[in-house]
Amino acid sequence: MAGTVQRPSSPAIAQIVDRILDTGQLSRLEYLQLVTTMLSDYKVTDEERSYINRVLDERQVGRVRFLE
Repeated sequence: MAGTVQRPSSPAIAQIVDRILDTGQLSRLEYLQLVTTMLSDYKVTDEERSYINRVLDERQVGRVRFLE
């Protein structure tokens, strides 16, 4: 049975994204939280979606790496 991942609040999303972009590092849990939030489409604001897209875009081009 799969566990549940809690959706971070709006300020928490902004803080998570800022930290990820500042350090260039992303934990697997943070990635899961962001993707779950994005895919849940439950009260996700345009601003939140934009923050999450920035991280995913940076991850895709290699500017953000997963923590080992």
